[in-house]
Amino acid sequence: MALFKNITIGQYIPGNSVIHRLDPRTKILGAVLLIAMLFLVDSVWGYLLAGLAIFAVIYLSEIPIKVVLRGLRPLFVILLLTVSLHLFMTEGDPIFNVRFLNRITWQGLNRGVLMGVRLALLVMGTSLLTLTTSPINLTDGIESLLSPGKRIGVPAHELAMMMTIALRFIPTLLEEAEKIMKAQMARGADFQSGNLVQRAKSLIPLLVPLFVNAFRRADDLAVAMEARGYRGGEGRTKFKELHFRRADVFALIISFGFVVVISVLF
Repeated sequence: MALFKNITIGQYIPGNSVIHRLDPRTKILGAVLLIAMLFLVDSVWGYLLAGLAIFAVIYLSEIPIKVVLRGLRPLFVILLLTVSLHLFMTEGDPIFNVRFLNRITWQGLNRGVLMGVRLALLVMGTSLLTLTTSPINLTDGIESLLSPGKRIGVPAHELAMMMTIALRFIPTLLEEAEKIMKAQMARGADFQSGNLVQRAKSLIPLLVPLFVNAFRRADDLAVAMEARGYRGGEGRTKFKELHFRRADVFALIISFGFVVVISVLF
């Protein structure tokens, strides 16, 4: 149950920091640049500078560092698997010469650690986007960035709405899963003991009511939106318009310059 509390993607922490006040489009573009940079960089120094940049943004956002790092706990198994696969499956100079351990190579260790760091930085960077941006602003930002596609028939508003609702429902579904798990454990269900297959089977009593509740929530949301006159983005106006300010331009210039320099040098 502690696993559900550690997932930070989709959660929003209100604040008045420099990062909170940035235009949502600036933060979305910054997250895209971060993802591109992490896939272009392939050296220890590059990942080190990228990590320092992310921690600098965390400091400016005034989000507690433990909240951001807490989002890495659910990925522990994936990180361990990533490092292990590269460790044993990458050819090179062996670290040990004892039986099967001679398949562990220095090149695999280096590649596995770099891939693990890349995954961790990706999660931390994307988590900051939702932690510092409200769902409404995130919807407006995505819709604004997709709006040029309307000329070729791209439903920008509907896509932005679906993406934001999906992100917003992550914490809700996790909370629902925790309640169902507690109810099942009170009735004698065991989710901890047994091998991997037995644990997977024990999740069936959890997944079935979770999916049923998810579909019910989706139906209730659709009815509520129709009852309030929602008919898509055509002809809709906004109470709060988005405007780029000097801080947004400054942040985008720094982000783009940083990505170019890191990608070229490392």
